[in-house]
Amino acid sequence: MLTGSGKKYEIDMCRGAVLPKMLLFAVPLMCSSILQLLFNAADIIVVGRYAGDNSLAAVGSNTSLIGLLTNLFIGISVGSNVLAARYYGARDEQSLSRTVHTSMLLGVVSGVFLTVVGVAGARRILILMRTPEEVLGLATLYLVIYFFGMTATMVYNFGSAILRAVGDTRRPLFYLVAAGIINVLLNLFFVIYLRLDVAGVALATVISQCVSAALVTRCLMRESGGIRFVPSELRIDREKLIKILRVGLPAGIQGVLFSLSNVVIQSSINSFGAVVMAGSSAAANIETFIYFATNSFYQAVISFTSQNMGAGKIKRIYRILKVGMICSAVVGLTLGLCAVIFGRPLLGVYSSSEAVVSAGMDRMRILSWTYALCGLMDAMVGALRGIGYSVLPTVVTLLGVCGLRLIWIATIFQIPALHTITMVYLSYPVSWLVTFSAHAAGFVWAMKRIEKRR
Repeated sequence: MLTGSGKKYEIDMCRGAVLPKMLLFAVPLMCSSILQLLFNAADIIVVGRYAGDNSLAAVGSNTSLIGLLTNLFIGISVGSNVLAARYYGARDEQSLSRTVHTSMLLGVVSGVFLTVVGVAGARRILILMRTPEEVLGLATLYLVIYFFGMTATMVYNFGSAILRAVGDTRRPLFYLVAAGIINVLLNLFFVIYLRLDVAGVALATVISQCVSAALVTRCLMRESGGIRFVPSELRIDREKLIKILRVGLPAGIQGVLFSLSNVVIQSSINSFGAVVMAGSSAAANIETFIYFATNSFYQAVISFTSQNMGAGKIKRIYRILKVGMICSAVVGLTLGLCAVIFGRPLLGVYSSSEAVVSAGMDRMRILSWTYALCGLMDAMVGALRGIGYSVLPTVVTLLGVCGLRLIWIATIFQIPALHTITMVYLSYPVSWLVTFSAHAAGFVWAMKRIEKRR
């Protein structure tokens, strides 16, 4: 039995009713994501209000690029989560401990790698994305500073993935609150008083990331049993690394492919000018709240499914997926409709420009209420990853999301009568629907294979 100071934060995912435990897991995670996004939104709001629309476009348009460069390693942290949850479900403390230390060192190495790539290639990549000249310098400065905080970001992601594996989503919430408050205060100080513009926003983000990483590391060091992190034991266990990569690398590749398609979409959006860029950036920031709210159930499905696989409770996985999909769809549809209804005042927080607000509403009317489809798709992916099938959803995403969007932009969008921003935005819900259907078929096939082997 695992014991320690964090025992009261753990969740037994293998017994009892699924819904209340999934909500106990997902709601703090949802609050963590929303709070993190609120603090990130503070970056955009402060820079948009006090530095102008070009600065707003510079910060906002970097979102898809940052995702492209970081999603590979954030995806690998999913492998850490799945493996740790499986060992926790099987009560294998020694294997759990090796997974923890391999994961934390992997976080450090990936963070250093991302810093080198992000700092060295920032301007060149932004040019390839057709970032307008009036925005390019500010966007480059923001990106370079932002990537100096990548090691802290990766340590936090891998550390919180370990905590999620045992059902602890509450303490990461507390740490994000502390780091986020620091982020907001530094934003206001650096931008309004020191007038550092986008550099101040980026610097505030880096400092807050370091705080959250320090807190999650301290938390793991104070634990006992298999989940405890001891710095002197920090090393790569080859067997555990291979198992982490077996699940996490396909997840990371999927994240990269997903972000790659978003970068292509962002490039198409950029071609419509700075006003559309600013409006789309503000709207996308609002939509991200919806996405991460539904994504909390994706994380829940992964952890619940992985623990039950470790405990050998295969039949319970169907109930986990059903509950996760229903919760994800309800949350996505509710928040999406609220975003559309209150879109103008929400966008007005980001910019006082009527043209920017109108451009943002053009996006939200199409995308916000369809995020329920994205939630359903992600819940299905979570179940597939939890049962150990990580390559399958990656291939499906390659074809259904990345491939379909690229084809859409290269064909339908190029038709003169359809060369509009509306057609760019429509590529999202169409790809979600197609990919969800393919994932559902893949899950049925995978479960039949698992049940036949038992």
